[in-house]
Amino acid sequence: MRVRRVVTGQTIDGKSVFVSDQQVDPITISALPGAEFYRLWGSDDRVALPTDGTAPTAPTYFPPATGFRFVVVTVGPDRVTMPKDIDMQAAIAEFRQKLPGGMEAMELDNPGMHTTDSVDFGLVLSGEVWLELDAGAEVHLRVGDCVIQNGTRHAWRNKSSVPCVLAFALIGADRDTVSARRST
Repeated sequence: MRVRRVVTGQTIDGKSVFVSDQQVDPITISALPGAEFYRLWGSDDRVALPTDGTAPTAPTYFPPATGFRFVVVTVGPDRVTMPKDIDMQAAIAEFRQKLPGGMEAMELDNPGMHTTDSVDFGLVLSGEVWLELDAGAEVHLRVGDCVIQNGTRHAWRNKSSVPCVLAFALIGADRDTVSARRST
């Protein structure tokens, strides 16, 4: 897939201008064949307007409580699996290098399952995908379906034969671990 990012900003005198217009290359990881990650925009801090359109700081894949991210993700079909001879230590190092902070959200003993401290607004752009929650609960999402992911443990499963493309706005959130412990 090709993703084009157009960024606007304002000049000192308040005139709206186009700051950049470019193709964004996907991030791929050898342990996730068929997956593509487009990191389009984000900030670790609240944004003040007006802005000149300079990209804010967003070094990690998932946002802190004060930040946000805008990403497009391609989920490859489940039947496309990682190579049998893959060096897992190298694959984990590659994941950490290309998607900083992403590995920390993942469950190594349950591939694909992860939990983030964010509210994620997701929209299926093409294909179809199953959103899995705890105890195997699933919902099937198709083009045009959206999901509001409220920091719950989940995985994206593509049981079809074609890639699924999703757009996400991830808004950082504080996790109240005391309340979470009381509810279990």
